[in-house]
Amino acid sequence: MPNKKCSLLIDYKPFNFDVEGEFFWGEDEVLYSELDSPISGVTWKDIGYSVVEAFTEGEFELLSKSVTKNILDAIKVNNIDFDEKTFSLSKYHEVVRTDKMHNEVINITRNLEVEDFDFDINLLVERFGNILGCQLTSWVEELQKSHIQIRISRPETLDINPPHRDGYLSYWEDIINVWIPIEGCNEKSSLPVLPKSHLLPENEILRTESKGAKINGNIYYVPCILETKNGIMEMVRPNPKPCEALIFSPFLIHGAAVNENKNLTRVSLELRFPKV
Repeated sequence: MPNKKCSLLIDYKPFNFDVEGEFFWGEDEVLYSELDSPISGVTWKDIGYSVVEAFTEGEFELLSKSVTKNILDAIKVNNIDFDEKTFSLSKYHEVVRTDKMHNEVINITRNLEVEDFDFDINLLVERFGNILGCQLTSWVEELQKSHIQIRISRPETLDINPPHRDGYLSYWEDIINVWIPIEGCNEKSSLPVLPKSHLLPENEILRTESKGAKINGNIYYVPCILETKNGIMEMVRPNPKPCEALIFSPFLIHGAAVNENKNLTRVSLELRFPKV
């Protein structure tokens, strides 16, 4: 596959990485449909995202503990030697020290379900539904299950997804994306988005097919977006705080969440709730 360089700005700072893949411009069509979208009734529908209050402090603490437990379980399953008493999410990279070990852990943590958490995820389904003014569910009909991902990004690595739209995958077309900071999420590590990009037609986007991009040896389910006809992608980090969440359209371009912290692992939670 040809090798390309993906170049973008994140909060005005240049960032780039190499991508292997076959890239193409799409058709003259807009995939985002305001009529069917979960964000059609909110004031921020044209920008495509918002940061909202999501938890009480007690709820956030409970969810964080459950995320930690899932990560600890994944480390133990892979027989990685560590001291559980001194373990902290922010220093995950000091325990999981190689790409091989990390990939073994995230093979588990990126494919979880509602039942894997000691926290009532359906509370969030109702809460975000009320914010959006529509009914949501945690059940993904095409997958025949719920789907939750814990994202773990070690400092100064390519533990990232490329810039992409979840809506290119059929089971994510009619959802709301929810990104929740758990640990190490700040102005140097939180998820970047490209404002208003859900409104871009496909003939202004250069991308791969699903499973068509390889970065640092890893093949990605989501198509990689290399550039748009507006020029270099100027992404921003909305940077939600603890107890907040970033919610956005599945057609909003997002990703490339490089962790620029020197010695701090970033952990976040990704939820996708279909509209009923």
